[in-house]
Amino acid sequence: MLDYRFPTALQMVLSVAMAEQHGKRSTSAILAQGMESNPSLIRKLMVPLTRDGIIATTLGRTGSIHLARPAEDISLRDIYLSVTDEKKLLNSRPDVKKPCCVVSANVCWYFKSLAEEAEQASLNVLAKRSVADALAEITVRAQAKPPAAEHHPADNHVSEIPDS
Repeated sequence: MLDYRFPTALQMVLSVAMAEQHGKRSTSAILAQGMESNPSLIRKLMVPLTRDGIIATTLGRTGSIHLARPAEDISLRDIYLSVTDEKKLLNSRPDVKKPCCVVSANVCWYFKSLAEEAEQASLNVLAKRSVADALAEITVRAQAKPPAAEHHPADNHVSEIPDS
């Protein structure tokens, strides 16, 4: 089963950051509408993001979601680790109880070390990019697209941004 927590949380955080740049308000309802998602999923992902100091919320009629620290200080690694808990990128099979050959006796430890190396490589890539970097890349790409580019629903709440 594919895990969409990280890409969904990334889209949430980027949407909040972009809305802040444009002086717009973000709420779970606005984010859910723009992402064609359920507001309860958005609120569920807000829990670890808030716990880890990535986003902050204000309550009340004029309440909203904000970045808890500057976009330059939030790495994509921070977001990934916040919402994926301890779930690994790659999972190995359980250890073979009665190995019948050299491969079945050793493949589990081999795959675990391989998966650990892949996970660390992914985390290193994510650590090199901040939310500010990601927004800059997205903005450049959006501005380079021809006017007939298809509109993406996630842009609904920030109308000044070209279609992505």
